[in-house]
Amino acid sequence: MPRTRVLAIAGSPRRDGNTDLLLKEVVRGAESEGAEVKAILLRDLCIAPCRHCDSCLKTGRCVVEDDMQWIHAELRSADRLALASPIFFMGLTAQTKAMIDRCQALWVLKYVLKLPVATNQGKKRKGLFISVGGTRGRKLFEPALATVKIFFKTSEFKYAGDLLYRGIDEKGAILKHLTALNEAFDAGQKLARD
Repeated sequence: MPRTRVLAIAGSPRRDGNTDLLLKEVVRGAESEGAEVKAILLRDLCIAPCRHCDSCLKTGRCVVEDDMQWIHAELRSADRLALASPIFFMGLTAQTKAMIDRCQALWVLKYVLKLPVATNQGKKRKGLFISVGGTRGRKLFEPALATVKIFFKTSEFKYAGDLLYRGIDEKGAILKHLTALNEAFDAGQKLARD
């Protein structure tokens, strides 16, 4: 039986920050269930912003040649997705948002060309969102969640839940949270298993 393929995308500009630490635990949990994990660190890649040139309308392929070409392939072939981004100004980081905006080509495949996004048809694809925010506002995650949910839907991943932690700002602050790392490990197991 083939192993479940998990794509783990780190969207924080801060290396080894709070969302990176949570994502590492999600990965550990998924690997403990036998999943094959590929990690992508957006901060280390070259991803230009979408130019809205509409070239993808003809082919479903983005004409901007950078790291998004292979990220598109990874998104299309993964069985599971774990996306991690801290909250910046009530939204996703610029790195994460640039990647999502460049998935306009996947939107074209699905809604314009009426082709499947997933290249692993028949697989149960689902995604998990991981985030922290420095404030404790009740609506802190709402703008990011709206973007992430439509991104998952377009990419043909069922939104399977999230790990959201308020009041986490200073680097490493998540390590002082009583349950977060265990919850992330458990979420990784569930993501790979179900």
